[in-house]
Amino acid sequence: MLSMRLRLADLRELRWRPEGGRWVNGESWIEPANVSTLVMEVRDETPRVRVTVKECKRGDADFVEVVMAAGEVRLTAGVFGTAPLFLVEKAGELHASWDVAELGPHLAADRLVPRVVARTLARQHRYTSETLFEGVYRLTERASATFNVSGLGIHYPEPAEHVLEPRTLRPGVDPLAVLNELLTDVIREAPNTAGCVGVELSGGADSGNVALAVKAARLPQVHSFGLLVGGSIGRQQQVRRQAYADHCGFRDTAIPATQHPPFCPGGVRALGRPHDPAGAFYQEAFDVVREQAAARRCEVMFTGSGGDEVNAHHSRTNAELPMPEPVPWLGPKAARALAEVNEHLAPIPVLPVPTLIAFGMHNPGFLRSGVWPVSPLAHPRIIRFMEQLPYEHKRGKALFRERIGLAGLPESVASPTEPENFLAVLEKGLRSYGLPVLDDMLKESVLVDLGYVDGKALAQARKDVDAAPTVPDLLCDVLALEVGLRSLM
Repeated sequence: MLSMRLRLADLRELRWRPEGGRWVNGESWIEPANVSTLVMEVRDETPRVRVTVKECKRGDADFVEVVMAAGEVRLTAGVFGTAPLFLVEKAGELHASWDVAELGPHLAADRLVPRVVARTLARQHRYTSETLFEGVYRLTERASATFNVSGLGIHYPEPAEHVLEPRTLRPGVDPLAVLNELLTDVIREAPNTAGCVGVELSGGADSGNVALAVKAARLPQVHSFGLLVGGSIGRQQQVRRQAYADHCGFRDTAIPATQHPPFCPGGVRALGRPHDPAGAFYQEAFDVVREQAAARRCEVMFTGSGGDEVNAHHSRTNAELPMPEPVPWLGPKAARALAEVNEHLAPIPVLPVPTLIAFGMHNPGFLRSGVWPVSPLAHPRIIRFMEQLPYEHKRGKALFRERIGLAGLPESVASPTEPENFLAVLEKGLRSYGLPVLDDMLKESVLVDLGYVDGKALAQARKDVDAAPTVPDLLCDVLALEVGLRSLM
């Protein structure tokens, strides 16, 4: 939500002044992301100064707060985790940004955190303050950080409280009416906007329920956007998307994802533009969505993120992660580090962990486009309601699908037989554009040189691909990480 450079030497005297969209004090500065729905408040509370960057909205807002006194800074994050802040300390200065690529001059591709690399290569992602890079930290939800002459310290909050098991509905309670009211309220509380708003519309139940709530909130100038996955599944997806757009009265833009697969020419990876090595697989396609939203002057984008998580059925106290698929080309350094993947984790957050991880991958791209992402299904009030809901209303997203049907949309829209997936998009990206990246990696590789990837095993995987009907999707993880690290060197 903000970027900054703070020098301890400048904090001896707190004389902050506005200058070109920033607040400046000596050589130190703080500025919000260039998003119209964010506001920055600066309050002189002598002997300290408090700077808050937050959403301009009713109700609970996401924020980052910076409190400065002589010789010390304290930062605190809100519960939403929309665009996490990355921090690095160097020579008496604290650098921070919501975009880890902006910290490029302070990153070293040969100074990585082994367990984070192992998590990335093995798809064992965890929510933590640690990042791929030594000395670079993520300010997780509700966490705080202090910076003084002793350096940078990260402080986790207490675990968030949750409803541990579903409850029995009171007689006469209509869960559908409650969901309708909650979703509509959350939409109406979103940041005020003078321009249009966007809705990510995949054709699935999650984004469909968000779209219906946006319609009910009667927001002006709504534009929907979606990626078409291609093939027969994509044709069915397009029918569902069109049904939603027509029903809600949205102006719709459909973008063929197969034209923008991973590693495609013209995309961020092929161009070598600095980017987060741990970013989303389908960054190229979603970049096009964000560009289209920005071109139509959308200031807010409503997404369906969090729908899978709030409908999940498990005890918060006894959740078991699925057994990960083995990665044959893990090098010795990564293999050893797998024993540490569950170390130094952030405590239980307010929002579901997979949702927060997805925010970190996707949402910086929205901010780069000047668009603020809002995920109503991941709002704390929705989460608490869904935690209490008896499981028969969540199994197969039953309540979500019932709501779609009662809105007048056909069963084929509410409960599709073949939900959309990106497997064909990933296969095209890997087969057409990823394999040349792999060939180049076999000649020279950061990850192989550092011992995180076994070069011989990777070469064998390359030989096996030619005779295989599909490219192993696990190759996307290693290729994306290699390309991302190179982009920051």
